[in-house]
Amino acid sequence: MKLYDVYPLYQVTPVSAKGARLVDDQGQEYLDFYGGHAVMSIGHGHPHYIQKIETQLSKLGFYSNSILNPLQKELAELLGEVSGLPDYQLFLCNSGAEANENALKLASFHRPDSKKVIAFKNGFHGRTSAAVNVTDNAQIQATFNQQLQVVYFDHEQEAEVISEIKKGDSCAVILEVIQGVGGLNSINDDILQKISEACDLTNTVLIVDEVQSGYGRTGSFFAFQHAGIRPDIISMAKGMGNGFPIGGIMISEKFKPSYGQLGTTFGGNHLACAAGIAVLEVIKKESLMMKVKPKYKRLSKALSTLSGVKRIKGAGLMLGAEFDFPIKGLRKSLIHNQHLFTGSSKDPNVLRLLPPLTITDQDIDDFIIKMETGIHHYLKNQK
Repeated sequence: MKLYDVYPLYQVTPVSAKGARLVDDQGQEYLDFYGGHAVMSIGHGHPHYIQKIETQLSKLGFYSNSILNPLQKELAELLGEVSGLPDYQLFLCNSGAEANENALKLASFHRPDSKKVIAFKNGFHGRTSAAVNVTDNAQIQATFNQQLQVVYFDHEQEAEVISEIKKGDSCAVILEVIQGVGGLNSINDDILQKISEACDLTNTVLIVDEVQSGYGRTGSFFAFQHAGIRPDIISMAKGMGNGFPIGGIMISEKFKPSYGQLGTTFGGNHLACAAGIAVLEVIKKESLMMKVKPKYKRLSKALSTLSGVKRIKGAGLMLGAEFDFPIKGLRKSLIHNQHLFTGSSKDPNVLRLLPPLTITDQDIDDFIIKMETGIHHYLKNQK
């Protein structure tokens, strides 16, 4: 049997990793400033993370949600503490797409009178049925997925968004505070506050997708916290398990659970919870969120001086370097010649950077050297 060929692959085979460094099957070291799509929140091979999973695996790896699992309660309590949102409820699943799927389902239970959802252009919320339906990319939407009535707006269309919400006939608004796949476009705090107020007035469910921007990546636990709002539902995943598949939604107290309303076989299993607890313990013990701002300053200042860089987008350690040329060729050159992992986005000119929160000053300095050298060689070869 062969694999279903849906991924364009770089010819690199990592076999081991530590911190922000990977080593391939040829013994070549790579600097990882992409973290596997923002997944590696506490870095590769963190000793506490490994110990926590190994210990749990030696006891019990899995049983279903039909029995008591104290690890779920431990994870929920620690998440409430570290995020500063202890009064929310937690439902655990396996991925960001599944988190958004359940968020939209819960919103529909709350507003069964409407199939209309307000979303944003260039947003990305996953590839499952409802999640892809509210994702602004027709190429990945099958006809089967197009069952919701979705109204898209640009981030700059403040008046139009608020006006649409105030009609009162929308089930939900779903948004990313900082768009990952979309190119690091951000919604400013003032607009977020007005969206939140309009949703409260009209009983419209506000879903904030923090799958990429959450877990300390912007310097606060969630990106929306910079605006001081309280969404109805918060979706999470990537940095949540540092590579172990886990996702979840944090649900405000206005939603009342009932048996069978939501469900999952693998979500919240023992190993996933151990991974999730380990990540939160490291974030808390190593004060990783407090270290994001100085790392951002060091990184963004150096990036802004590089040849071809027009501006720096995003926040914290969720950054986009916007170039005055398409970065597809540059990114390929950086991987093969500078041994540097970076990311792309829907914007062809934006290089996406999502390094572990544990990167060191030396990692940043090495990154800038690789970028300077890589850009110089790439541009020289284009002449």
